[in-house]
Amino acid sequence: MAITDDLRKTLTDPTPLYFAAGTADLAVQQAKKVPALIEQLKAEAPSRIDAVRNTDPKAVQEKVTIQAKEAQATVQAKVTEVLETFDTDLKKLGESAQDLALRSVGVAAEYAVKAREAYEKVAEHGEQTVRAWRGEAADEIAEIAVAVEPPAEEKAAPKAEEKNEAKAETKKPAPPAARKAPPRKPAAKKATPPAK
Repeated sequence: MAITDDLRKTLTDPTPLYFAAGTADLAVQQAKKVPALIEQLKAEAPSRIDAVRNTDPKAVQEKVTIQAKEAQATVQAKVTEVLETFDTDLKKLGESAQDLALRSVGVAAEYAVKAREAYEKVAEHGEQTVRAWRGEAADEIAEIAVAVEPPAEEKAAPKAEEKNEAKAETKKPAPPAARKAPPRKPAAKKATPPAK
């Protein structure tokens, strides 16, 4: 029974549809920004191309070589430092591994919560988008206005309705149980004259 309830709940929950609608709406909003970015790239492209053409390949090669040597020296220094300070105590390594595992579980839980919040936020945006597509936002405002103060016609209408109901009750035919024929009286017996 629980599986059926879970399936029913899953199939009737509109949140994934709202999430999809919200994602689509956000994608459309981002797509509207693309033409401006393309124009910006068109404007900047000639100056960047000229800068690349005017650079000396030998200067670029020397700069890259120097950076690569510095990176290699840094990596070698870090590796030797780590190897020198490497603790061979297995107990400490086990504790470190356990601590790392617990931290990763905590981080995973935190990311799961953040992902759920982001999912709900996009789903809420999608629900608002769907309402806007349907025009339900205006309907809700009208419903709230009616709930706050009903129109004057509705205030006077109940009295007239009550009078009409009272008249209708008096004119209604009696229910079938009340329409029974009156009970019959037994037929009178003919009296016979007394014998002499």
